[in-house]
Amino acid sequence: MDGTSHRRFFSPAAGALALALAGLVAAGPAGAADLSNPAAIPVKADPAAAAAPASDWRFQLTLYGWLTGLNGDIGVRDRPTVPLDASISDVLKNLDGAVMGSFLAQNSQWLFIADLVLAQLSHDDTFGRRGELNADATLTQTIATGAVGYKLPIGVANLDLAVTAGLRYVQLSTDLDVTLSGHDFAWSRSDSEQWVDPTVGFVLQWAITDRWYLNAMADIGGFGVGSQLSSTGYVGVGYLWTTSISTAIGYRYLYEDYENGGFRYNATMHGPTVNLGWRF
Repeated sequence: MDGTSHRRFFSPAAGALALALAGLVAAGPAGAADLSNPAAIPVKADPAAAAAPASDWRFQLTLYGWLTGLNGDIGVRDRPTVPLDASISDVLKNLDGAVMGSFLAQNSQWLFIADLVLAQLSHDDTFGRRGELNADATLTQTIATGAVGYKLPIGVANLDLAVTAGLRYVQLSTDLDVTLSGHDFAWSRSDSEQWVDPTVGFVLQWAITDRWYLNAMADIGGFGVGSQLSSTGYVGVGYLWTTSISTAIGYRYLYEDYENGGFRYNATMHGPTVNLGWRF
């Protein structure tokens, strides 16, 4: 199930810049759904609605941010891999913008999760003894995740545990422009890699009190279908401000080990998360 891939590779100096920036893009924001417990705050019954059958389905939209660092390596054209070691501040300095959101639907037995991350970073640098070679790189990242889960009958009050199966789509795209100072020279290249990983995992939701809750989720995937190995994990603590609004803080990681032809990407993104959820 590898996604269609196209790549044009570039000179060693410009390629080093693009690979380093690719690491920063991959360390861009991503996150997990804020799975607040829908039954944590009791809602007063409406006698007028008692005659109508109530839907068991509950829904939530979440906006989140993931401040990530990145550790790993990347390589192209069977050349030696380039180490990636980007801190949170490195990512923020190069971040042009990002959009992150998720949707959760669940009832007493099933849950569905959809998640989308769009991020763009850019960087410019100079090479040569007098800085005569100028390189501008722009990279975009897309991570789209979908999963369905089945809640296990564990018989523990205020605790839900579901097993999940889903897909995770990852795309990394690079645009590189190189110019030579004092000369009529311009050179451009684009590079794109994309893949789809099947995943299996679990989701845990624990209503600690009427307002405080804890969420945890993890999965593992790839299995040579898209990447060789893919894994993510999240744990967070949240608070229900009203029957509709919740916030949470947590920590998340995402590991990808992907190789296709001469392209190699083996890296872990990790860092704190902040979530704002709206339930309806």
